[in-house]
Amino acid sequence: MRLAILPYPKLDPVLVSIGPLAIRWYALAYIAGLLLAWWGIVLALRQKRLWAAPPFNGKPPATEDQIGDLVVWATFGVILGGRLGWDLIYGTILCSVSPDADFCRGLPMAFVTDPIKLIAAWEGGMSFHGGLLGVVLAVWLFCRKAKLKMLPIADLCCAFAPIGLFFGRLANFVNGELWGRVTDVPWAMIFPRSDGLPRHPSQLYEAATEGVLLLIIMQICLYFGLQRRPGLLSAIFFLGYGTFRFICEFFREPDAPFLGPVSMGMALSIPIWLTAGALFAVALRKPA
Repeated sequence: MRLAILPYPKLDPVLVSIGPLAIRWYALAYIAGLLLAWWGIVLALRQKRLWAAPPFNGKPPATEDQIGDLVVWATFGVILGGRLGWDLIYGTILCSVSPDADFCRGLPMAFVTDPIKLIAAWEGGMSFHGGLLGVVLAVWLFCRKAKLKMLPIADLCCAFAPIGLFFGRLANFVNGELWGRVTDVPWAMIFPRSDGLPRHPSQLYEAATEGVLLLIIMQICLYFGLQRRPGLLSAIFFLGYGTFRFICEFFREPDAPFLGPVSMGMALSIPIWLTAGALFAVALRKPA
């Protein structure tokens, strides 16, 4: 095993502190992802050619003001869903399988003895899959309230969701967390809170695949008019994210053992793929 060639850039997870108030890169990643996705959706709504053909017939699926309101709903969905999803997926299920994992610290029973831990996101712990479910629920509730069709709105959200994934993984890298498996590749890094061994910078792999590559794929699909089949963009996003996450799990150090060689991240790709299959069936059930 040779030493890591690329030094880890030791960045402070806290951008600035003012007394007890700390502004963290992770929080800024959430804000940047939401704001840039909002901006991207608004730009897409302004491109008349995207909505000229059926089933839109020249009318975009929502107004810019409605998308602004949806961003507020989605913000609550991603925060509440992300935290509660972590409580269920990692704090309860994974800690029940691997109670000796460092992050468990008495979980899941600690949720009962100290209920504040259910919302203690400041101690670490946000789940993408929980946040995704929270956003899906927020979009569904908002569309019911605003009397909008859900699938076209979901397609717009999915077309720009990789932006948030990109910034989230960069924040993981800045925090020096969720590092990769031990390796001897030339670009390996030694993360400050790890065991001192050179590891894959798997956060950057995920930022490149789940973020940049998936965003490019979604924009190509939008450019070529796949939004004309409501649900198809969402299906492609779910398929792409599940596949890229599954592949990156081979390079990422699991949070804790789950089912032998199958990590929790790999297992969670299965319901993502099933959702993609259901969306493909809905989007392609009628002739073009």
